[in-house]
Amino acid sequence: MSFAPTRLRLLLDDAQRMRTAERFRQLGVEDDESARVALVSVASEGDLARIEASASDGLLVVAALTAESRELFGEALDRGAIDAIEIDADLPILRGRLRQAMRMAALEQELVAERDDGAFVLELTQTLSSALDLRDILLTIVRRIAEKMGVERVSVVVAPTESRASSVGYVLVTSDDDHLADLAVDLDKYPEIRAVLETGEPLFIPDTSTHPLLDGVREGMGDVPFGTMHLFPMVSEKKVLGVLFLRSPAERGMLDERSIKVCQTIANATAVSLRNARLLKGLRDRSQRAAYERYEVEQRLRAMQRYANLFANAAEGIAGVDSSGNLVFANPRAIALTGRDESELFDRPLNELLHEDDRETSLEIWRGFKRGIYPRAVDLRLVVPGREDPVVCSCSFAPLPEEPGIVIISFMDVTEQRRTEADLLKTMEFLESLVEASVDGIIAADMTGTIMLFNPAAERMYGYAAEEVIGKMKTTALYPPGGAAEVMRRLRSPEYGGVGRLVPTVMEAISKTGEWIPVQLTAAMIYENGEPVATFGIFTDLREKMQAERNLAEAQAKLAQSERQALVAEVAGAAAHELNQPLTTVMACADLLVKTVTDVPKIDRAARLISSEVQRMADIVKKIGSLTRYETKDYVGEQRILDLDRSSMASEPPAPHGETDEP
Repeated sequence: MSFAPTRLRLLLDDAQRMRTAERFRQLGVEDDESARVALVSVASEGDLARIEASASDGLLVVAALTAESRELFGEALDRGAIDAIEIDADLPILRGRLRQAMRMAALEQELVAERDDGAFVLELTQTLSSALDLRDILLTIVRRIAEKMGVERVSVVVAPTESRASSVGYVLVTSDDDHLADLAVDLDKYPEIRAVLETGEPLFIPDTSTHPLLDGVREGMGDVPFGTMHLFPMVSEKKVLGVLFLRSPAERGMLDERSIKVCQTIANATAVSLRNARLLKGLRDRSQRAAYERYEVEQRLRAMQRYANLFANAAEGIAGVDSSGNLVFANPRAIALTGRDESELFDRPLNELLHEDDRETSLEIWRGFKRGIYPRAVDLRLVVPGREDPVVCSCSFAPLPEEPGIVIISFMDVTEQRRTEADLLKTMEFLESLVEASVDGIIAADMTGTIMLFNPAAERMYGYAAEEVIGKMKTTALYPPGGAAEVMRRLRSPEYGGVGRLVPTVMEAISKTGEWIPVQLTAAMIYENGEPVATFGIFTDLREKMQAERNLAEAQAKLAQSERQALVAEVAGAAAHELNQPLTTVMACADLLVKTVTDVPKIDRAARLISSEVQRMADIVKKIGSLTRYETKDYVGEQRILDLDRSSMASEPPAPHGETDEP
């Protein structure tokens, strides 16, 4: 608002008034008690107090100096004057100084007005952001606007919704009626409101009686006391949510430019508040559900705050991507996972952040969105600056219902997990190969005895195929009666290798055909959190081993027999050789004695007996020399002695094998 430079409040003493009356008349200056700019006479130092008093009253003071008081110029400014002029100066100079002072006063006044407007806007903005009931907030705002702008009525009208007829709007509040709330209005009867809702532009009607927009509805307006209208669109995110509607009598006149700017700013702030609070739908359709819907909205606001906190502090990365594949928002964890600054991410294709080998996969995923396919737990690799290896992220996708075209991506770093899984897979494959290639049967079962593992060696040993037993057969079928229970008893006992362990133990198993199989069993329990969950056993088939042991024992027995027979033959040969010579001598002497001693009967009988016994000994030596086997016979008590007749080559065939004295 500006003021004519010739209208001043003249605070001059009588002498100055008389001296300057003609000069002011020539300058066109008029005394105006309502003017904000005051010309205060300063003839002496004592007049400086008048400057302070006038400035304290809110006036913009220009000091009027004389030639005698010109040295008080600086002090006048210090006391609050915005400028000082010398009344006795030449008329052109005085005119120029006066105009300069008026321009400074106008500028000062404009700054004050703008400061007041800013404070007013701030006040209403703070009101919008308060936690009070929205209707109370809006009612406070329209009342303050009506008071500040000097208009008769200020209303907030919201736009129609898709669920209602397009011609229906709602008056939420109005400044001159405390009880009016959510009043439905037919927009066909208010073309001025419809025009603003459709164009999104403000509309100013200086005279409702002549404006062409109202031609079709003027008769229905009756004796409406409002001659001027100011309508401001309430715009948020390029959407017109409603209209801030100011009406006043024609004599009030139109708002100045500054007031228009203030009203538009408040209208936009109100629109933002309406959208963020998510109250628009409830305000359009409350009637009997008003209290319940208010509660629902408050609950939703609290939930939104919780969701906002969850979004900001989530351990997972959460980001939004538009239909072009550009990143539009992301939480702190998502930004941290990319290893980039926030400024580098937004409005940038997400594909550029991925490893080149995964970009085609991401394009396939994006194409699936158009078909309503939103996959979950898809691994994609992020290229992170400063890292040699990419970051593997498990990603899940979902649409954002409130924002068509926006897709939410939640993802987490699973690099270490995937590396561990790969290592575990290698270990598992190695163990599976080890189990498959083992020559020993390996069988595992749960604590109920149901078989869970049956390797190929076990198949060969028992004669069952793995698919016949896994999940179908109990371990009791693999042992003789009571065998499985005995194994579990030993596993639970500390006496066979410790609780949960069974040292190698020879047992019997039963094959599919019913054959009893000697096995060596090593077993153990498998624990989880200190509780046994399964058992496993390693079975070594002892049939081949035991047969080999029997064959070895037989071979060793035959070898010992051969060695004994060889020894007997050697001893017999040596004995026969050594005994033959003395026996020959004794026999010759006995024969000589028999031939020479015939006259003495006793000696003759003795000689003949000696000769007979020597011959008998010769026969025995002959048998000893012909020994080829080791055959024995009973002797005194339990003793056995060599049977020369059966062992010599000259004797009858040997007795049956059962009579042979085995070593």
